[in-house]
Amino acid sequence: MPLTFKHLAVAALALLPAALPTTVNALDEQQKKEFGEFIKEYLIENPEIMLDVQDALEKKQQEARQQQASAAVETNKEALFTSKYDLSLGNPHGDITIVEFFDYNCGYCKRALSDMDSIIAADKNVRFVLKEFPILGPDSEAAHKVSDAFRKISPEKYGEFHRALLGGEGRADEARAIEVAASLGVEEADIRKKMAESPNDESVREAYQLATSLGITGTPSYIVGNEAVFGAIGSKAIEEKVANVRSCGRTAC
Repeated sequence: MPLTFKHLAVAALALLPAALPTTVNALDEQQKKEFGEFIKEYLIENPEIMLDVQDALEKKQQEARQQQASAAVETNKEALFTSKYDLSLGNPHGDITIVEFFDYNCGYCKRALSDMDSIIAADKNVRFVLKEFPILGPDSEAAHKVSDAFRKISPEKYGEFHRALLGGEGRADEARAIEVAASLGVEEADIRKKMAESPNDESVREAYQLATSLGITGTPSYIVGNEAVFGAIGSKAIEEKVANVRSCGRTAC
């Protein structure tokens, strides 16, 4: 097929980012105008190209986001995996640690609670770290303050507290969190005393700093291996990543 002006222009369009300074300098004003009109006409006639461009842009942004997260995981291993502010469920000596950033009022986190339980039940060698990350307003902040106090008073029951509050009906706030604590044998007076003498300001500050470093802006978000996983992707997808980390040291082999 003979090359036409349109073929050449399409090729030029594809190479435009690299060749732009030379191309602009080589064209006179009329040629620039004609070239610009052709590009506009071609994109109008073939708008699906913009979808390809959008897909390529999103892929590039995702790759950059993951590179940022991987570097942040390496830099913040201690705060991520062994912070004094967090408790873990599953096997405390598991060969793979999954970290979840969550908010007690996050609807996706509520639905993802069963994912955590499914993973722990299916894999007896996984350690699941719960990173409290209250980002959904004052009610969430208050609920997490109660949660922090409960964890300090009765760490052996933290898993029960977490499941009851996150998996419960309605909005999690201070009153609801205290109600859950009382149902597990920790009195309101003890919760309030612990909140007063040992507030959770440092733990929340650490969680926010980690989230910023990792590029996390929503919940749930996970750390598996050296990868940040954004959103509730389901237990099967996380289990595949865990299997890959065991197999080749990366979430994708």
